[in-house]
Amino acid sequence: MSSILLFSALSALLAAVIITPITAGRREGKGNTSAIFAMFAIVFVTAFFAIGIYYYIFNMDRNLTSLWPIALAATVLGTMFAQGTEQKAKALLLVGAAGAAAYILAAPLFNATEKFESVEMKEEVELEAFDETKTPASVPPQFARNKMKKAFGQVPDTSYYELGNLQIQKVGGEYVYIAPVEFSGFFKWWNADSTPGYFTMSATDAAANPKFIKEEMNYTPSSYFGKNIERKMRSENPRAVFYGEPQLEVDEEGKPFYIRSYGEFISARNGFDVKGIAVVDPVNGENVNYALEDVPGFIDGAVSPESVSLENSYYGNYANGFWNSKFSKKDVKLPSDEGTEANVSPIFDADGEMYYFTDFTSPKEGVDSMLGYSLTNAHTGSSTFFTGSLEDSYMDSQGNLQIIEKQFIEKEWSGEMPVLYNFYGEASWLTPVLDSNGFLQNYFIVSAANPEISVFAETPNEALRLYQTALQRGGSIVDGASEAPEAEAAGTVERVFKEKTGDFTIVSFLLEDGTNYIVSSESNPLAIYLEAGDAVNITYADTGELFLPVKVLQIQAIE
Repeated sequence: MSSILLFSALSALLAAVIITPITAGRREGKGNTSAIFAMFAIVFVTAFFAIGIYYYIFNMDRNLTSLWPIALAATVLGTMFAQGTEQKAKALLLVGAAGAAAYILAAPLFNATEKFESVEMKEEVELEAFDETKTPASVPPQFARNKMKKAFGQVPDTSYYELGNLQIQKVGGEYVYIAPVEFSGFFKWWNADSTPGYFTMSATDAAANPKFIKEEMNYTPSSYFGKNIERKMRSENPRAVFYGEPQLEVDEEGKPFYIRSYGEFISARNGFDVKGIAVVDPVNGENVNYALEDVPGFIDGAVSPESVSLENSYYGNYANGFWNSKFSKKDVKLPSDEGTEANVSPIFDADGEMYYFTDFTSPKEGVDSMLGYSLTNAHTGSSTFFTGSLEDSYMDSQGNLQIIEKQFIEKEWSGEMPVLYNFYGEASWLTPVLDSNGFLQNYFIVSAANPEISVFAETPNEALRLYQTALQRGGSIVDGASEAPEAEAAGTVERVFKEKTGDFTIVSFLLEDGTNYIVSSESNPLAIYLEAGDAVNITYADTGELFLPVKVLQIQAIE
């Protein structure tokens, strides 16, 4: 509070000096001098309260450039009230203030190239293959939020609180959603003073139940005055440029912290380039700032999703400047708005690193072809843009959602949180499907290059198994596109199960050594003759799954 009072006092003093006609009092005698001093005092007090209230309400950074509206208003009034030489001097100040205001307001028209260059995305062709033995973080946030609300009875004094914003992260080797318990209004905060804790729920297992973790927090987004977490961060960092909402992160012991990204303007007071984070202990309000390269390891989302979404906009729109983005639109690619957090979707790679995913599409209406996708490391801020195979035309996330809508049009189900994975060497959209009440119904997987190949099932692993079979029918896996190593085996068939799917038959069989395999008659037509007791030689993709996909099947009695 002391810093905002000092800032307001100095700003008000400067405004009073500029507005008050000082030389007029000297020329017209002592009586008028007293009137000038009275005017000075009135202007100072008025400006002091106005500036203080303005900065407190809007919680703005207290940099000198933020004073440009005040400087412009003060110089206009000062020029009007002054006379003679003083008026000419203040007119010069007015020209300078007007020039500064014009520069700040016009910055978006001229700094587009700087914004594009600030992103520094490296480019690659194709995303690495997904590990078939792992389960992607696939529980949609809306579904997790619904389950947490139903478990809200675990919270003491339930009527005082409501559920806060969800944040996904990795805790103890598990992917989980974290959501703080927040105050439901001013009087609830006045009476309770602190919140009791937060909820956690698996981000990979839709059957898991939310758990309430007791961790008392005094500084929160829903608290008021000095206990509000944004005001606390501002009081500790008066000149910092923040972007994005404060988010809750917990360490490996379950202790919560609030974090928020800070950075610099690209130019003037426009644009944003993230540089680090402010971390606040919600119990005692202790604030520690970290540069991005020094962020503690337990913090997954150091870079706010809002800043990543902004960078994606810079990269997609400003390759050839601002005016090109509005008119000719050469090389313009629009980032999708289908993400779950500020138009981006958090996902994790095989090493447990969190990334923000966004796909890009054409600015031309009616085109659902994807022009590429970006992954931004949420811990370091480094970004990669994947162009996709130039030989294939990939469907964007919007086209994927339209397929789901048409698939379940009678039930009025819809997709949420579409993410592009590389399953078995095939660029594929994985999307949870929810009903109109926000409850999870199934998982839908569709090939981005071949939309006619699609499956859905109640669990991600079951959907992956069906998708593997569908790709076999389509010839994707048997051509060796998957990065799983190729292996050979021989043995005697103990059990066989055959399932007719469309024009082809899917054959699942068990060898005497206990290994299971799956093969389609589309790629191996003679598989329909397979019987128990047959000796076989097989070549398969060693994906590590329960049913291993067969590339080549030889039945010794036939071959």
